[in-house]
Amino acid sequence: MSTAFLFPGQGSQSTGMGLDLNEHSVAAREVFAEADEALGFPLSKLCFEGPDEELQLTANTQPAILAASIAAHRALSDAVQVSYVAGHSLGEYSALVAAGSLTLGDGLRLVRRRGQLMQEAVPIGHGAMAAILGLEAQAVAEACEQVAQGEVCAAANFNTPIQTVIAGNRGAVERAVEECKRRGAKRAVMLKVSAPFHSRLMAPAQEGMTPLLNSTEFRDPTVPVITNVDGAVCTTGAAAREALIRQVTAPVQWTRSVEELLSRGVDSFVEIGPGKVLIGLVRSIAKGRDLELLNVEDRASVEATLASKSKTRVVLAPTAQP
Repeated sequence: MSTAFLFPGQGSQSTGMGLDLNEHSVAAREVFAEADEALGFPLSKLCFEGPDEELQLTANTQPAILAASIAAHRALSDAVQVSYVAGHSLGEYSALVAAGSLTLGDGLRLVRRRGQLMQEAVPIGHGAMAAILGLEAQAVAEACEQVAQGEVCAAANFNTPIQTVIAGNRGAVERAVEECKRRGAKRAVMLKVSAPFHSRLMAPAQEGMTPLLNSTEFRDPTVPVITNVDGAVCTTGAAAREALIRQVTAPVQWTRSVEELLSRGVDSFVEIGPGKVLIGLVRSIAKGRDLELLNVEDRASVEATLASKSKTRVVLAPTAQP
């Protein structure tokens, strides 16, 4: 069985994430301690206790999800053999940390700044995103082009063949929502996000991230990474860096990424980090194929995944607090 680890992006956060693993896994607790030290503030407390309004701030959300994801990854130890890793948007940083291309400290500092730059790129209220469900991606793209009227409006996430997220100037996105409904979308709804991620409006954020990424060491990943921007295999640190630079303004090619993994014989997908969004997307993309779909975010799901992979019962005992 060929296994891919998938790492979630922004939107999967919730107060309390990582707390159970922190209490039952030494490896997970070490991740949160390192995150607190790397960022110079108690990120772990924000993950475990909130408040929600602070956790939802993009500059906090991004490192919080990365820390929770890597804590879950390390709680698995090396018991699960993985063939590929991939992450959705922000999750690509988690995938690169898991694959040894980025250090945890560098990954945390990069996504902290990434969140700040993304928030600063467009004044609040000027940009927007919307989810279009039940309409093919080509029809969504045509709708965006039709209503743009000189503004930015385009696909930001190709999540499944019939689920596309669009981003751009608020007025254009609102017009596109109505046009997609007219074209037969089952649902077309505005999203509660603070910026139009993965659109041309993120150019200032890309400009700010480029020198930071260029000055950060990227080692060749120990496991092939499927990149967002191309949905293709990346095996060098230089290529991983370049993909992250392009990723800021380019759409997330998640459908293409999953199809690439399926074409390479992957038949087991493990979502590592808060939530089960990516497993749901894989199920939609795979169209009824016989796959093993697992997630790892707390003690119970770590034990279930380890048991599934080893075919023996595994129990994590509480760890002694320092």
